[in-house]
Amino acid sequence: MASLTIINARAVIGGAVRRCNLKIVDGKIKGIMPPGDTYGKTFDARENLVLPGFIDIHTHGGAGVDFNNADAKDIRNVRDFFVSQGTTTFLPAILTDTEETMLRSILSVVQAKNALKCSQIYGIHLEGPFLSPEYKGAMPEELLQPCSYPLFKRLQDSSGGQIRLITLSPELEGAAELTKRLAMEGVRVSLGHSGADYETAVSCIEAGAVSATHTFNAMKLMRQHDPAIATAVLESDGYCEAICDGKHLHPAVVRLLLKTKGLSRVIAVTDSIMAAGMREGIYRLGINNVVVRGGDAKIMGTDIRAGSILTTIQALRNIMEFTGLPVEKAVIPLTENPARMLGIFHRKGSLDVGKDADLVMVDDKYQVLATFSEGELLYQTGKESRTYA
Repeated sequence: MASLTIINARAVIGGAVRRCNLKIVDGKIKGIMPPGDTYGKTFDARENLVLPGFIDIHTHGGAGVDFNNADAKDIRNVRDFFVSQGTTTFLPAILTDTEETMLRSILSVVQAKNALKCSQIYGIHLEGPFLSPEYKGAMPEELLQPCSYPLFKRLQDSSGGQIRLITLSPELEGAAELTKRLAMEGVRVSLGHSGADYETAVSCIEAGAVSATHTFNAMKLMRQHDPAIATAVLESDGYCEAICDGKHLHPAVVRLLLKTKGLSRVIAVTDSIMAAGMREGIYRLGINNVVVRGGDAKIMGTDIRAGSILTTIQALRNIMEFTGLPVEKAVIPLTENPARMLGIFHRKGSLDVGKDADLVMVDDKYQVLATFSEGELLYQTGKESRTYA
């Protein structure tokens, strides 16, 4: 029975920072103990802050890897980059592409998860291809498709049921019916890339859509006489993704979104592309060439944003800076909320006895010092060992 005690921690537990030791057995948190109590091998947190591992439900890649054009080994490499940023669970987002390419990309993700043991991959986020051409963003318009359950089923079958989340546009014919069917199958439906009117968006929400993709981006905004999809997702009890990089959403808009939806209904995502963690230059996002300059990613030759270079730890720092929230609250959109939306809060999203030991340790500047995934130390900065027999 593998065991480890993280000692001298200041851990975010139950909405507060507590000094404690965390006992880990076989990848699970088995005890939250007063300082001084130990069990088996120890890892010294040295009074640094320990947070639940971050969950990113919307990422297209990082560290030079684009999920639409990656093999399983590439995906394992980007997993290693993500854990260095505190991410312990993520959904590779497959961008609208040809059916052949989407199938190949899905199989690479599944192989990375299974054969290469990347358990940090919870499943797949399929962003498209059932999206509105009018609000396509970085989606290739010629590859967008009408709603088609048979096409989705082919993709889902190839994944072995690993598509956990799909973004679709509610104004497409048959969107509400498809939403209802997918919701009944346990697939989370998120609304996005959409110019839907209010009533049409509401019909998909009532059919079972639970989230909105990169809220306010690639989405028709509200007017006093035309509330549109933006109002529908704000008014609903569903979740709203937010790209908190200071470019996709002004800090004041992040504050407004949190105030309108409440802290429990906003999910911080990166929407990162392969350029995350890399130098500025030219990269790929699906079939697109993307120029990264000044910390912003745009399709070459246009002013259209194409994802971001954001990381989860930077998103946490930004949320704290934008809102003034303390870390024990600012971390909720990166941990508890995505876990609840995906239906895995019984396993992940907080530091509680019985849950997976997914932990990220940070210093006083919120730089990642160490990351544990299911009790395994996958990242540690510096050369000095903190582990003792």
